[in-house]
Amino acid sequence: MAHTNPIKLSDISSTLLPPTLTGPIFEKSVEQSAVMALSRPVPLAMTANTAVPVPLDVPTADWVDQAGRKPLSNGGVTVKQMSGKKLAVLIPVAMEVVDSNAAGLWKQLQTDLPTAFARAYDMAAIHGRTMKGATGPFGDYLAATSKQVVLGTTAQNQGGLWGDLVQAQNLVVNDDWDYTGTVADHRLKPKLLGATDTMGRPIFVETTQPGTGAALAGSLVGEPVAYSRSVSGKQRRQSTSVDSGLRGIGGDWTQCAYGVGMDITVKISREATYIDEDGGVHSAFQENLVLLLAEAYYGFVVSDPNAFVRIVNVAGAS
Repeated sequence: MAHTNPIKLSDISSTLLPPTLTGPIFEKSVEQSAVMALSRPVPLAMTANTAVPVPLDVPTADWVDQAGRKPLSNGGVTVKQMSGKKLAVLIPVAMEVVDSNAAGLWKQLQTDLPTAFARAYDMAAIHGRTMKGATGPFGDYLAATSKQVVLGTTAQNQGGLWGDLVQAQNLVVNDDWDYTGTVADHRLKPKLLGATDTMGRPIFVETTQPGTGAALAGSLVGEPVAYSRSVSGKQRRQSTSVDSGLRGIGGDWTQCAYGVGMDITVKISREATYIDEDGGVHSAFQENLVLLLAEAYYGFVVSDPNAFVRIVNVAGAS
């Protein structure tokens, strides 16, 4: 039987963790982001702006006689500038935990960090905000659209919640965009499952799919749906986060592009100091801590926020 040596802190560089440990974190952060699940990926340069061509329309082809003048397409593209923005988190860990169960610590990081990165990315791409409410890193964000539908405004005998979502789709399609999917808050799930027609029969039966834990999880009004707690902005275990009332953003996801840096980095230090949320200064050496600093680069652009529609909660409802 092959023997697997346990991971020890002394075996790992004090500067940078190897890709074998950080690779899965990076991959899962992309998988768990609702915005990335529906947008299209493009290359991202971390040191300079990358010109990302975002198509506004399909080029127009037409019939032509033999040797006749070839028709000129009236399609066009908008060139958006995408640059990598750094996302980071500093985690203090007791030295005893690292020394006694380093492998378990890395496994936990591979579970927790992708969720942390995905939520922060979706918050910035959807609301244009950081997790603490400051202005976000991206110049474009989805909630800037002028289109909005309020849940609960369609009478039950005219479709109820289904009618609200169809109206959202209608606003996008009638403005000559395609409706290719929705990112939704988890609080929308019970509303969908509880929606019935006038005979009391459930309307939605395909709101989620079991399995991988990825953000992309089924379909809604005939198009893919991806779930993220950053849609509402109200996060678990964050007392400062506030529910914005947003329950979904739907629209033409061909008009969005995201980029990711080449790799995630996780640095470790036993001597550095850090400042906590209350402004207190801590010494890793003095307090017998190991500091883990995880960093990654991401980018996001949207050609026109009005290719999307906000789906908001009725005032006073959960």
